[in-house]
Amino acid sequence: MSDDTKLELARKQIEFARSYTKTLLADLDTDDWFSIPVGSASHVAWQVGHLAMAQYGLCLFRIRGRQPVDTDLMSSAFRKKYSKGTTPDPEPSNNPPIEEIQTVFERVYDQAMTEMAGYDEATLNESVDMPYAAYATKLGALLFCSHHEMIHAGQIGFLRRLLGKTPVR
Repeated sequence: MSDDTKLELARKQIEFARSYTKTLLADLDTDDWFSIPVGSASHVAWQVGHLAMAQYGLCLFRIRGRQPVDTDLMSSAFRKKYSKGTTPDPEPSNNPPIEEIQTVFERVYDQAMTEMAGYDEATLNESVDMPYAAYATKLGALLFCSHHEMIHAGQIGFLRRLLGKTPVR
């Protein structure tokens, strides 16, 4: 499989994962976003914020380092709020507004997809540390992005069920 084909595979997987996640979010009420149902330790807002932060890390930062445009993608406070190991806070006033979370979620995705089109074989073959999938390279980081999003889509699906919503699939 050529590297161009591998990049296309990663891009298509990322597109599919995002499309699926958006179907899970489409019919949620704003009251649902910060609710931590009994039997859960998380809420939808944290899941979506975490996905935005992780996609930035996997598809942008790990590939090309920090760039001036990054300050427009998300604030440092946003990244810290939704980083691995943080605790979801159910109090809406202690979180960014839902509209900001959604905007960052979309803005990071759009930037990642735009920049991905310009990634080259040499860059994608550079080594990285975990997390990655299939290859210990920057391409592997891109592949892991879709896997990571599907893991969190599963958590969003579980939260939906605990909130009384019907399954999407």
